[in-house]
Amino acid sequence: MDIPNVANLSIRDTGPPDTSPPIPDDIMNGTDRYMLKLRNYAKSIPYSIEPNSRMQRMLDLILLRIAQSVEAKDYDPGLLQWDSMLTYWCMLKYPIPKEKRIAIIKTYLHVCTTPGMPNHVVAACADGLQALARSKKKLSIEDVRLPWMPIYKILSKDLFLTRRQYEISQTSWYMGYIAEIVRRFFHPAAIDEMLSTFLPGMNGTSLNSILATQYYMLTFLPLSHPQSYLPMLFRVWESVNSYMYDDRMLQFLSRLAEMHVDPTVSDPQRIEDIPDDARSEGEGRPNWPKDDLETKWRWSGLFSDIGIFSESEWNFIMAKCMASMEIPLADAGSLTTGPNADGQASFEMNRLPKPNWRIASLARIIVYSMAPDGMPSPSSTAPTPLFTPLASGASTPLPHQHNGGLGDYLSAPLGKGSRLKGKTYLAGCKALDSLAKLIASTESFFHPTNSGSWTSDLSAFIKYIVYDFNKRWYEEQQPDCKTPTHRRLTREIKRELVKCLRTVTLLAMFSQDSGTVANIQSCMKSMSIMEPDLILHPILERAVPALEALVETHRTTAVIKALGAVAPAMVCRHVYYPGAKHLIPILELLLPGIDLNDPPKTFCTTSFISEVAQYIKFGELARSDVTMGDGVDLASRASSEVPVLEIEQFPDGVELGNEEQLSKEDEDAILRDTAGTFADWVAAFLRRVILLFENLPEEGPNGSAGGATEVQLVDAVSGTFSQICVHLSEPLYDMVLGLVFDYATQNVRSNAVRAIHQLVECVANANPQKTLDRFLPFCERSIRTELEHGASSLRITSSGSTPLPSDATLHWNLAILRGAMYNDGRATLKYSDRLISLFQLLNEKTYSKRGYSSSGKLLSSTLLTLSHTYPLENKFVNPDEWVSEDFRANHHKHWGKLYRPEDVKVSWHVPNDEEIAFVLRIFREVVEPILDKLHGLLEPGVVRDAVWRNDFCRHLSFVRNAFSGIPTLAKEVITPEELQSAMDSSDILFEIPEMIATVEPLNSGFALSDPTDPRHQYITGLRRKFGEFLHKASVSLQQQGEENTVDAVHGLLRSIRTFLLEYGDSRDSYYLQSERYQSELNIARHYAGQKEWPRALFVRRARLYHAARLRWNSIERRRGPLEDLLVDDVTQWSMWNYATVRETSQALLESLCNTFDGVRRRCLPALYKSLEPGTEDDRMKGALWTLNLSVFAKYAIGEPTLAIEFVKRLFSCQHNEKASIQDCVGSLAETCLSNLSEPDHVVYQVENAELKDALRQLRALVQPPGAGDEITAKATAQRVVRLSETDQALSRMTDTLLEIANNPDTHWRYAIVAVRALRSLLRRDVPLKAAHVRYLVEMTFDSNASMRYYSQRAVMKISRYIKLRSLARGPVDVALEQNHNPLRRKVPTQDCTRETFENALNEYRTPLDLARAREEPLIRDKVGSGWLVWGKTVDCFLAPHPTKSTFQPWDAGSDEAISVIRELAKDSSFWKKLSTHYSAENSSDVILQDNLCCIKSIFQLLDDEPLEVLKPIVEGLLADKDKNKQRAAAEFLSGIIAGSKHWPMNAQLGFWKWFTPHMKTIFSQKSNESLSVWSSFFEHVFYNRDPRRLQPIVDHIMEAFNTVDFNGESSFEIIQVLCFFRSFYEQIGIKFSPWVEDVLRRCWAELKCEHEDVLAYFSEIFAFCGKTMWRPNPSLLTPETFVRECRTLPVYADIMGIRGVFFEERVQELVKQFPVWRKERLPGVRAFQSTYDRIGVLVCKWLFQLIHDTNAVSAFDCILPLMPELIRFTEVNDNDELAYRSKLLMVRMCGVIIPPQFVEPLLDQIFSAITTFPSWKVRLKILPLVQVFYFRQSFLIHDAKLVELVEVICRCLDDEVVEVREMAATTLSGILRLSPRRSVIALKDRFVRLIKNVKLPQDRKSPSYNIALRQLHAAILGVCALIDSYPYTIERWMPDLLTSVLAEHTYDPIPISTTVRKCASTFRKTHQDTWHEDSKKFSEEQLAALSTLLSGSSYCKRIMTPLMMSII
Repeated sequence: MDIPNVANLSIRDTGPPDTSPPIPDDIMNGTDRYMLKLRNYAKSIPYSIEPNSRMQRMLDLILLRIAQSVEAKDYDPGLLQWDSMLTYWCMLKYPIPKEKRIAIIKTYLHVCTTPGMPNHVVAACADGLQALARSKKKLSIEDVRLPWMPIYKILSKDLFLTRRQYEISQTSWYMGYIAEIVRRFFHPAAIDEMLSTFLPGMNGTSLNSILATQYYMLTFLPLSHPQSYLPMLFRVWESVNSYMYDDRMLQFLSRLAEMHVDPTVSDPQRIEDIPDDARSEGEGRPNWPKDDLETKWRWSGLFSDIGIFSESEWNFIMAKCMASMEIPLADAGSLTTGPNADGQASFEMNRLPKPNWRIASLARIIVYSMAPDGMPSPSSTAPTPLFTPLASGASTPLPHQHNGGLGDYLSAPLGKGSRLKGKTYLAGCKALDSLAKLIASTESFFHPTNSGSWTSDLSAFIKYIVYDFNKRWYEEQQPDCKTPTHRRLTREIKRELVKCLRTVTLLAMFSQDSGTVANIQSCMKSMSIMEPDLILHPILERAVPALEALVETHRTTAVIKALGAVAPAMVCRHVYYPGAKHLIPILELLLPGIDLNDPPKTFCTTSFISEVAQYIKFGELARSDVTMGDGVDLASRASSEVPVLEIEQFPDGVELGNEEQLSKEDEDAILRDTAGTFADWVAAFLRRVILLFENLPEEGPNGSAGGATEVQLVDAVSGTFSQICVHLSEPLYDMVLGLVFDYATQNVRSNAVRAIHQLVECVANANPQKTLDRFLPFCERSIRTELEHGASSLRITSSGSTPLPSDATLHWNLAILRGAMYNDGRATLKYSDRLISLFQLLNEKTYSKRGYSSSGKLLSSTLLTLSHTYPLENKFVNPDEWVSEDFRANHHKHWGKLYRPEDVKVSWHVPNDEEIAFVLRIFREVVEPILDKLHGLLEPGVVRDAVWRNDFCRHLSFVRNAFSGIPTLAKEVITPEELQSAMDSSDILFEIPEMIATVEPLNSGFALSDPTDPRHQYITGLRRKFGEFLHKASVSLQQQGEENTVDAVHGLLRSIRTFLLEYGDSRDSYYLQSERYQSELNIARHYAGQKEWPRALFVRRARLYHAARLRWNSIERRRGPLEDLLVDDVTQWSMWNYATVRETSQALLESLCNTFDGVRRRCLPALYKSLEPGTEDDRMKGALWTLNLSVFAKYAIGEPTLAIEFVKRLFSCQHNEKASIQDCVGSLAETCLSNLSEPDHVVYQVENAELKDALRQLRALVQPPGAGDEITAKATAQRVVRLSETDQALSRMTDTLLEIANNPDTHWRYAIVAVRALRSLLRRDVPLKAAHVRYLVEMTFDSNASMRYYSQRAVMKISRYIKLRSLARGPVDVALEQNHNPLRRKVPTQDCTRETFENALNEYRTPLDLARAREEPLIRDKVGSGWLVWGKTVDCFLAPHPTKSTFQPWDAGSDEAISVIRELAKDSSFWKKLSTHYSAENSSDVILQDNLCCIKSIFQLLDDEPLEVLKPIVEGLLADKDKNKQRAAAEFLSGIIAGSKHWPMNAQLGFWKWFTPHMKTIFSQKSNESLSVWSSFFEHVFYNRDPRRLQPIVDHIMEAFNTVDFNGESSFEIIQVLCFFRSFYEQIGIKFSPWVEDVLRRCWAELKCEHEDVLAYFSEIFAFCGKTMWRPNPSLLTPETFVRECRTLPVYADIMGIRGVFFEERVQELVKQFPVWRKERLPGVRAFQSTYDRIGVLVCKWLFQLIHDTNAVSAFDCILPLMPELIRFTEVNDNDELAYRSKLLMVRMCGVIIPPQFVEPLLDQIFSAITTFPSWKVRLKILPLVQVFYFRQSFLIHDAKLVELVEVICRCLDDEVVEVREMAATTLSGILRLSPRRSVIALKDRFVRLIKNVKLPQDRKSPSYNIALRQLHAAILGVCALIDSYPYTIERWMPDLLTSVLAEHTYDPIPISTTVRKCASTFRKTHQDTWHEDSKKFSEEQLAALSTLLSGSSYCKRIMTPLMMSII
């Protein structure tokens, strides 16, 4: 490796802040945006970075090595090595040229899609792809196109496993992940080809196929041109009831909505303009006609009614949105229909990448659909605005009192004439109007008293709404925004949105759920950026009482958190200029929040103050003579008001934010005056902090006071105080320094030693010079005095010891001095002599653990301060601005200032020559003598007593701390010899040196980087001397081996850690800095896409960049002989006697493995040696736990050449029988088995032409002209050697394992491990060994169940691989496990019609003509395409030859394996032993898939050869009625049948001839126990089978079904037939279609069956048949026709065929019959036996199953005609089951989104039931259903129908039964919340007039009394419903309604008074949080009347207001 000449570099002084190091010319003069970014990075650090040209050469080398490694097929380690180097290179922020980025992206993609590529290589390349292709600005589809087909091929092949596959890989996930990354580079011209590929696979009867097809479409289809396929996606979505489907669809739509605010994206012209150069082999380019999409005008985008969606699509999305909130109503469970249907999906769907959370997707859809696209409604003044006010009808005349027409009056039309006026929308935005409707309907669910699992969803929803809104708002402010001006967000939309969300946000802020509160905080923060005046004032109004008064703790913390969220509105002048005046009063109120007894409150308070302190300067402002606008002098006016926060109230009708604004000068004048109290506040804050420190618990042995909470508390308070100190003005800083000094020098608190250190560190951070000048003399004096008087003189080395009280003063002063020694090394120079003297004294005099540890930390801090490179400050403005006169006088104008990166100037500490000299002097005068003493302690003859141990520990602590303080002093230099030596002993085996990645050192701020510099040589030499001592001490202590050396050993290990690991970025960890940077970024972010940030963030970014450069230089560490010796020492310590030492050593060893190359390989022999017999137990245990570390276990087992030794050593551990040792062995074995993957080298045989093309492009860019390919050839040769060695090693390892496994002395636990390992070593790419196969097959009948389990799975794998090797046509097929069955034929589709599909299905019912089937491919095991559309071909099979084997002879290489299996399988003892285990008792009631698959594997390989041997055994099992014997027989038979699929036809016929008679035995079983066994048998044999293959079974099942007497006496026989029949039809699915009509006819004729169980089976049959007969209705079953007709047919056209018309005639028959059956119904207890009841229950069960299925929408065609009868079922009082099931059905149906055409008819049926059914109980049950139905489907109900709904419910207010009236009122209140505003006003007037006109007669016995009472109660209920419908707002008409109407009836007769009081109670509860606002809406007289209503007595306002306030 070339060492750069850095001898000429000089160490620069920091200089003034604006001085920056020279920037290379090519970076300085760069003009593109990425070079400008790099320039900003270069300017931010204090040393020169390398020229771009040099780094580009380095990039070229990395890319060349990547190309060479891929070309040589050296994927691991070659490609992985250089991929990691590319990752590290990217950390340095140099730009990658576009053409190189494209080339590497193509290379990575094709590596990932090379069949057989190992998953860990795919993972690395996928992450590389993500990093390189992530930026949309760097690359677009105009720059690069990528193929989609290779990804799809691998994904579709891997997604669904066969029954014999059990190895679950990550391949599907990675392919999905890669497709998501690169989909934007798929050419839009490929859309039609994609649809032709994906759509044929959809089959509506299989949820798996629906979800898989959906996944392919939504993952691959280009997003840029969705106009052709989006309507189709909606049509399919509307027909599928699935939660999983919804999630992915919503994510997709959210991406579309965001992308297509720019209309140019979807311009069809782009498809032609983009080069089409990424077609895969065999990929077509159909171009379907799209005449309907063409426009003669200029392309204007996809914009439709609402965003890019039509009105019907939008309503559907909003209905999904409402359902997504998962709010439970009275319909508990109605939202489970989708998740229930998802139960049909198999686990494979969960292997795909999960979609984004639907809540975030919905929010994005709504925000990006917003536009000024409608007529605006008048601006809202309500706290929560409503939407779409409609014109009301004329006033309605009062009813005549005597004709009983109150119902007519109450339900008189409300909407007359309203349709004539245009509909208006909130802020003229339809999407916002819909959102307001959604928020209004869910408002009450935000309240803390009504919280639940839904609250976090709701709060997250509004958080994402405002986050995305802000993102879009600021995007549209950019000059390059492409959203059309007329579709951009407006200020009105923004303001109305904040008003819409404000109320619910303020409600939810008091939630006790932390997740909800976090969401609300985020929401408030975004809203305070959007409209600060609307959100800040309400929060301040809530803050004052919560902070001033004693309220519940959680309310106080909630308010503080809310203040933190809106802090930008108070401190950022650019966000909200008037907000700053509120800051000081709030800070005053928050002081009591610093409270040790209330940690949560303290955390919130410190968080808020930290947030504020980073944006402002704490200091007085110059006084001004500025006066307020009215001429009144400000000083006299404001002085008395400063400490009090007064939020002005505004008169009714004036909203917050609309008041007359003060001028900026007036605002500044107020602020100037309040800033005078900063000094008092800072002093008070410091006193609170000190008080908290004084009350901390006593410190423990580790130096922390109390538990974790107290430690976090001290850290939080100190962090806040540090922020304050940094931003103090000079006078205030001096005051604070004085206060801290006074406290520190006048007190000693043993409980606050750590705390005082942090306190002093805070002031030192702000001004190190002043702090040191103040503290050092005092601390030095105190320390010397204490040491002279015997402090720390007691020799203690135990880390668990508690400090002595007499040492407290010493520890106190050491902590202070260490805190003062912080931030600027130059400040220490003038104290150099005193410090050196002090260090020497401390080393001589401190004997206690705490004393010498603290002294060492002081030394370390001093050295770090001197030698490290770090930013000196992080103020919120640049240093030159901070000291400017203007800033000092007017700093308030700069509060919250944000910077662009180029404007930030960072001041750094860079060690100068004086500081380096001081560091070296410390080492010469302090450290070196101590090191010499340590060497002396190891001399022979020195007595090693307690004194020796103490001296050793304390001296070592000093030296260790000294070296830990100089991680960046001297750059490590690696000589070429050392590099070569390291490569020779690398962990990477069999690799050429060129392919082992090495790094070239870069500038990173090391103080001494020239190895010829004497200073460098001195410190390096001393460090080496330290290392040699550590090795010497280690050897010495290991020989000593006494217990009292444990403390010394711990010190030694910490020192070794320091010596080996404290280097480069160890103190500035790149990953830690990155984490902090991201965290601070998230906190500081005001909106997404922000370009300007607080300066402190750029300082953090500069530290991160510096850390990245340090990290680069730490990647490759020097590992010489000394380092090797220390690694050996640590290895020995990891096996020492004491567990604590072992644990520490193992953790250190793990870190060393991750830092140094070659450690693992070096350690293994020593670890193996400790596993030998005769080793001490503790040592053996240490070795085992060390090997169990993932770094060792993965390496030892994953490298085959090393694994043999590892396996031998592991299995030899049997010699030690100690239980704890064997537990270690078991854990290690489990770790290794999880890392032992199947060896597979087939990828090296695969040739990928597209990858070769990509490599050619890449090499052309990076390879120097004329350069040879020697390295590629060398790497190729080495790879061949490596594979050969690996194959040999694997062969030897297999032999070793077989030898161990076959050894009779091997313990059964070890034998299980051997079997598992042998199973993993079965390979697809090489023939299997006979011995290997024999052992595994023989173990299938082992006595141990685990052995049998793993062996059976191994047999399946053997069979699969023999079949694969025989039927694969090349390495690609082997890699993808793709068989080419000789009987399979791909039959081209001729006639793409529905008739063809039905004919194909009908063939399943006709037995095969075998002669014809041998000539024509007639057998279809899987339906494949044709349900939705036809594919190009259909997979069919020929019938096998009568006598010739289909597959035999198998692959020649497998002959040995097959002969072994044949030998065993033809021996009857094999089957007898197997049957013994199969028929053993177990807990399973069904056949076990592993057993049958094992049998299948054998019979598939050998055809029917073993059958004759097995027959008698199976016959014997069948004859035995025991359940376990029956299960064994079923397993054997199902395995034989599965394996016989392709036997010669004569052999198959022979089997059926033998088995057919035994079917009668199966059907004649009379045992419940064996019923489930044989049902599962039928399920397995029909799985993915053409039923004609199993014709005898089909005939038998159908015959039994057709002949059974459903009314027979024995219900068991019937149930058995139906149970078997169900297994048959469920497994063959849509192939059952030909039998459906006959089956239904048979069942329908037996509806009056008396057996309930039979009817339950009938209900399942009906549901299944309905789903099976679901057929989409395109005119032609081609993808083109289907997609086109989805676009062109009207909305109501049922192209998906989801209407349930299949049952139309039968349902009509039921409708006619039910009245007849109802008349015949039996009375009383026998009612349930009635036909009416039986069929009623059947219908309910059937429809219930239907709405819980994927085709739930089809249920409504059946429900609608039956609705009247379903309602009648609910009033049946003598059959609870019928009543319950009917109600449950109606409730659950509300959870399914109903097709729009059914909404109004369904409501009409409900209205009819309410108005015409005579039973009041029906009305009582139906009314809650109305509310639920309305809530779930509100977006689908038209306004006219809504008005009708209100009218119907109003009629119920006049019901004779009081319960119905009350339920009607409850329902009305829920619906009115979402009703048109004018309808509400009309109703209010109607109810008030009625109340005024109804007079109760005095005589209660009068006939008219009850009528009048009912009328009055109806009107009062109506008024209460109006009030309850606005739970958290006060409408203008509400005070009058409460005080003038309701209050008058407080003492009326029951039920009126009860209703009034209940309403009043609800009002008080819902308005208590906002009463300070709401009370202003009432006059004094109204408040007095309200108090009467609420409390029953009258008070004046003076009493009333405190009363209401006390409620809060």
